[in-house]
Amino acid sequence: MRALSDLLTFWMDPATPIGRGTYLRHGLALAAVKYAGDAAIVWTMAGRVWTPLDYLGSVYSLLSYRVDGEWVGLALGIWTLPFVWLGVTLTLRRVLDSGRSGWGALFFFVPYANYLVILLLCFASTDTREGMAPAVPCGSRLRSAILASTAGVAIGIVATVLLVTFREVYSAGLFLGVPFVMGAATAFLFNRGYGASVGETVSVTALTFVVAGLTAVLFATEGVICIMMAFPLATGAGMTGAVVGRTISRHRQNELPPAVFALFVLSAGAAAAPPPDGGVVFEVRSEVEIAAPPEQVWPHVIAFDPIPEPSDALFRLGVAYPQRASISGDGVGAIRHCVFSTGAFVEPITAWDPGRRLSFDVVAQPPPLRELSPYRNLSPPHLDGYLRARRGEFRLVALPGGRTRLEGSTWYVLEIGPEMYWRLFSDYFIQRIHRRVLDHIRTEVEGHG
Repeated sequence: MRALSDLLTFWMDPATPIGRGTYLRHGLALAAVKYAGDAAIVWTMAGRVWTPLDYLGSVYSLLSYRVDGEWVGLALGIWTLPFVWLGVTLTLRRVLDSGRSGWGALFFFVPYANYLVILLLCFASTDTREGMAPAVPCGSRLRSAILASTAGVAIGIVATVLLVTFREVYSAGLFLGVPFVMGAATAFLFNRGYGASVGETVSVTALTFVVAGLTAVLFATEGVICIMMAFPLATGAGMTGAVVGRTISRHRQNELPPAVFALFVLSAGAAAAPPPDGGVVFEVRSEVEIAAPPEQVWPHVIAFDPIPEPSDALFRLGVAYPQRASISGDGVGAIRHCVFSTGAFVEPITAWDPGRRLSFDVVAQPPPLRELSPYRNLSPPHLDGYLRARRGEFRLVALPGGRTRLEGSTWYVLEIGPEMYWRLFSDYFIQRIHRRVLDHIRTEVEGHG
């Protein structure tokens, strides 16, 4: 137990330089443990073999990786996060030991360049020169905090606008790489001008993300709902960056040119992160039992009367909710319209088996939510096509005692990364939508009975 405690203490130290032998040993050991965990997760949950070739990409692609099997990506993502922390902090400590700028550790996040940097650090010798003592910050706390936070917010806004406007991509690089850069820059500048404690650095970095979110809402580039959903992910990445920025500033690495160059390279790496794989289709399935036989349930499945307005806070905040459904025609080829609070889904029928199954494609759909904003009709790009329903299906299963199990499925694609994070929200929203429809159908059927 003492050995394990010492090992954890060593790993949690982001600042003490380490030699190439220590870096190599811990790197190989962590790589072996990481691979064993990845292989076990993928084999157990998806039934396929994980090979070392699956690592030929960036940190962002590993956190966004998808294989067949429900929740495999989430499990891989959770398992990967501590290794990302260990990888960047061990690399930072090795860079400092070699006498180079600590900003070189940020290449850990740049696709393909990261492997070259790790290899070079395994051979780089320890810098035995005395060097200069760390500069003693003597600036004002308030002035340093304002300068640092302003720089962090500016970096976040510019990088986000460039990624979203010019690349039209909501990748893991946007929600992980950009916040990391913001946190690193904020902490570095704050500690460069003022000798801040860890608590002060965390507070100023957190304030930077709050101000960035409020600025996005104020300038009508984003709404409150999406800011709130992204905040935990972005802040977590930002705090990791803050650890790196503060550590570098306290190891006589407080010159601005290397910092600017490294942050530019890291931003470019975030921009180059691969977009989410829009070819992966996810299924959300729900069910309800109804005290009536399938033939009585069927008419209420193909079309249903208006649903009372919701009291649910989720829908009242702006998430789209179903209101009614109608159908034109009978059988395969008929067109069903499911009207939501933001518009109508157009659903051509592809399978028509009365009392058993109704299947349909989705050829048009409204925005998934109405953004909460002081501005009317705010429509950020991610509301248009980044979450798309592909098809849906109702299944009616006869149960003993003249009852019916009504099952509903929605298949959708998600092009916002990392998918393992955003799927938590999309699955939850779709489940709530299913529940609203299924409960209404049950009320209609049992009420008519």
